[in-house]
Amino acid sequence: MRNLIIIVFFLIQVVVSAQNKKDPPPISADSLRILKNAVEANPDSIRVHQGYIKAVGINSSRLPVQYKTWSKQFPKSAIVPFAIGDAYYNVESPKAKPWLLKALSINPRFAKAYFDLWVDGERWGDFVGSREYLRKALESDSQNPDYTFYYGNTFKETDPERYKREMWALPKNFPKSERGAQALYWLGLYVTDYDEKIKVYSQLKEKYPPEKSGWSSSGMYNFFYTYLEREPAKALEVANSIIAISTAENDKKSWGDRAKVAQDLIKVKSLLAERKATAALGIAEAINLERRSPATDQIILLKSEIYDITGNTKLAYEKLVGYYALNPGDQVKEALLKYGKKLGKNNDGAFADIWKIRDSTAVQATPFSLEQYLKAGKASLSDFKGKVILLTYWFPGCGPCRGEFPYFEQVIRKFSKEKVVYLGINIESSQDEYVVPFIKSSGYSFIPLKGENDKQGNLSARGAPTNYLIDQEGRIIFKNFRTDRHNVRSLELMISEVIDKGKSR
Repeated sequence: MRNLIIIVFFLIQVVVSAQNKKDPPPISADSLRILKNAVEANPDSIRVHQGYIKAVGINSSRLPVQYKTWSKQFPKSAIVPFAIGDAYYNVESPKAKPWLLKALSINPRFAKAYFDLWVDGERWGDFVGSREYLRKALESDSQNPDYTFYYGNTFKETDPERYKREMWALPKNFPKSERGAQALYWLGLYVTDYDEKIKVYSQLKEKYPPEKSGWSSSGMYNFFYTYLEREPAKALEVANSIIAISTAENDKKSWGDRAKVAQDLIKVKSLLAERKATAALGIAEAINLERRSPATDQIILLKSEIYDITGNTKLAYEKLVGYYALNPGDQVKEALLKYGKKLGKNNDGAFADIWKIRDSTAVQATPFSLEQYLKAGKASLSDFKGKVILLTYWFPGCGPCRGEFPYFEQVIRKFSKEKVVYLGINIESSQDEYVVPFIKSSGYSFIPLKGENDKQGNLSARGAPTNYLIDQEGRIIFKNFRTDRHNVRSLELMISEVIDKGKSR
């Protein structure tokens, strides 16, 4: 028996290694027979099941046939149906659910099966039912920090105060788990009050030293930029503290660059306080932000303010118009309209300037004609001429897509269906079975279409989610944007301004 176990685990390693290669060689019939015998000798060993499933192949038609046989052969083993259900769950297959439910019918306190059903339920769009599965996972294993963390997260939108309490409690209840650091990391992104953010990130840094915790290390980026907005001197302290513990040269350089931004900002503010605007402008213009810096709005508004102070209101206006054309936001809009007014431009004139830029970058979207999920026939780009189109590439297993949908929905419901249409193109045909139930259960209002990867043109999906906003003439006006609870207003501005092109709102 001992020799058989050694052979089995050796074969499992061979299978796993082969699966990681581009063209894995097929496993021999003798090896497959050994793995099959091992499952029958050890039906409650999940690792042996995993080796067998990998050897057979998750898409093999013989796999469910074999597991039906084993389920009858080992009717008291919850591991048998769980093993194939978990394998399907891991590849985001709609085939997972019945096997996981079978495992629970044998062992009603199988926490991991409940956990898998929670995630799978999200793919079906059954958010209420899936949350109940997660509650049962936690009930079955109350000391599991993973289940505690994820269950606490389910209150994010329905009960924000409870969500906050749950996240604050995690570091206290599970002081040795990285889930505590993860809870504080996401809580810091969630809260909007400045003082509350500072409190969260301070706790993260104190309880989970960044040199030991990946979540804390990542959180220091957000801590730095939160401070930079109002207290650049404290942002500099954060940057210097991370430089001191960094061992990788890339990290030292990145944090050194951020420290330089904080130092420059401190100098600029000091010079402005001394009424030395020209000197402040020289430093401000040299500030070089990293790509997608959270401080982009802050710095462009500061530079424009100094342009205006030094008598170059026209340049302040032009910089903001160019930025706003691609990145609409209320603060930038307010500033550019203010400077425009000083130049004698009314709001309509300012938006005419904004649309000159948008028109110059707009391109005609590649036409498409795609099968629909909810009714027979195809939907074409031309069918929606005269309407603004919010288009997202997604698939049911995409967590970031599901995270973005509520904010899309929040915005899209503010506009008439006569003016705006909301389309979702599924890029994973293997998950087709999820789509219709997802739409019906979730209540989301987008029209689901079947993707055709070879026919995307300039409406390409660089993974999911990938988003586009297309105007009434079929031109791409905005692309590759993301929407969350902090910038949902930006999408609202995009849509409203495309609807009323060239008019102020």
